[in-house]
Amino acid sequence: MFRVGMIMLALLVLVVLGVVLYFVTIYNGLIRLKNNIDKAWSNIDVLLKQRHDELPKLVAICEGYMKFEQETLQKVIEARSLYGQARGVAQTSEADQAVSQALKGLFALVEKYPDLKADNNFLGLQGRVSILENSIADRREFFNESVNLYNIQIQQIPDVIVANILNFEASELWRINPHDLEDVKISFNPAKPQ
Repeated sequence: MFRVGMIMLALLVLVVLGVVLYFVTIYNGLIRLKNNIDKAWSNIDVLLKQRHDELPKLVAICEGYMKFEQETLQKVIEARSLYGQARGVAQTSEADQAVSQALKGLFALVEKYPDLKADNNFLGLQGRVSILENSIADRREFFNESVNLYNIQIQQIPDVIVANILNFEASELWRINPHDLEDVKISFNPAKPQ
């Protein structure tokens, strides 16, 4: 009888230990995925900040050549200020899209100004901003992949049980505003000086 009791107790201890170990394994996996999201977001934020810092230089160079395109330059400046005010994924995503749209408009207008297109400072900044834009796009893809893996994990059985117990919530994907998918409207008729 004593031997049966010891076997039952040993089995109970093993089961409890197995459940605890499994719980810890799931928890550690969820934490790893959550930290990947934070890392991906930080990488995007660094690139957005670098682009944010380049925009005043770009606008300053363009102002000297594009005397009658103040509306376009103002859009770049306003979009840049949105980034400084953005909090969280949704607002930062909107600010990023506003800057990207404004830059597309600016770079399209540059075609009207051969002297600006030939300016070495402009070319260097345009190249830098273009590289940053491509890097941001790559990082957004990595961010969304990290968010997707995490969201799938917290919804799958048995991880969903641990996720619910510990209040893990789904993360938000980086989304593009449908308005920002429209073509940039460019006017090649400069306003007359007053």
